[in-house]
Amino acid sequence: MSLRQRPVPGSPPAPGPVRRVGRVIAAVVASAVAFLVGAVVLGAYVPAVPKAGVIGPVLGGQYPLQVAVLALVGSALAWLAWRGGLVRWGRALTVVTALSAVGALVIGGVQLAAARQAGADVSFGEVFSRLSYPDTAPDATVTYASPDGRALKADLYLPKKASGRSPGAAPAIVLAHSGGFHTFDKSDLRGTGRWLADRGVAVVAVDYRLASPGRPTWDKAPQDLVSAVGWVQRNAARYGIDASRVSLGGTSAGGTLALNAAYRLRAGTISPGAGAPPLPVDLVVGFYPGTDVARMWEEDVAGTREAAELFTGGTPRQYPERYREVSPTTGIRAGLPRTLLVVGDRDRSARPESVTGFGAALRAEGVDTVVKTLPFAEHAFDDAYGSLTAQTSRQILLDFLTGRRTA
Repeated sequence: MSLRQRPVPGSPPAPGPVRRVGRVIAAVVASAVAFLVGAVVLGAYVPAVPKAGVIGPVLGGQYPLQVAVLALVGSALAWLAWRGGLVRWGRALTVVTALSAVGALVIGGVQLAAARQAGADVSFGEVFSRLSYPDTAPDATVTYASPDGRALKADLYLPKKASGRSPGAAPAIVLAHSGGFHTFDKSDLRGTGRWLADRGVAVVAVDYRLASPGRPTWDKAPQDLVSAVGWVQRNAARYGIDASRVSLGGTSAGGTLALNAAYRLRAGTISPGAGAPPLPVDLVVGFYPGTDVARMWEEDVAGTREAAELFTGGTPRQYPERYREVSPTTGIRAGLPRTLLVVGDRDRSARPESVTGFGAALRAEGVDTVVKTLPFAEHAFDDAYGSLTAQTSRQILLDFLTGRRTA
């Protein structure tokens, strides 16, 4: 044996083949975890980073505690690789995963503080178990209108003890789903519907006429929401609803429609397809809404240009009057219904500065307006039903609808 091959006295024995394979596997898996959690956390903090800035706010904003757990698992594997002899590789992976875990936990802590400030009773069980919409069914499904011979359906989520003939009749909200004016349906609102109903607010989740190539619905979808409000007011007693406390709201494109319809209904410039116009609503809600459809077209983020063109039938240059008519910004004036706007501070589609600016313009006209910006939240932050931001937003919505004042 040469001097170079001779083992140094007192040094640990060379790892056996099983150990060598094990440390390499640990390092490879830790590398994959480090790449994922590092990109997610970096993107959550710095949305301007290409690609990571797209997935980061979505995964890091909706699942920060899950990301933290995954990062800690990666740290454990990296440490095993380090201790197994892959010192530089293991050390680098340990640092990346440990920092990612800390970053994700900070996001969760900031969101938890916002939830506490909003008065939300946070369920950590739901944070980890409710990763998508819950499987729940409406109490009833009805046809609320039949424009052009097509039945438009609504799902009703009703409080258990409400009675339309007693002082306990429930407030209600007509909710319009998201989907860029051309996709999705009322079932996307089932989680929010059941949650609000369990807390005393009736929810009427509606389908409306969706746009498709060659079939714009700029003059139809807002009208459908007005028809839905009228249907609820006429049938309030039957379902234990207080007809004087029917609100209107929606998410994303549905929020755009709700704001537009509520403001035009108050101004007397919109009516249902058939029958008398309903009474104007006193409350309207927009979760991450597009406030200016022309701006949606101009910015063209995550399909907003396609959505605007399908909805209106063309570009702002072709149909400027259509874009003006369907944009909530056009309706800003004194005397509008009390308005709630909720947006994430990482939203790329409904930019937070657009939503907060819209809220400021409403306040300048004397409109009672509540604007909530949720931390580390992207567009459609409530898709992860159990997330901290989703739980926070539901509490904000409940307080607004039940008259609890929020700053």
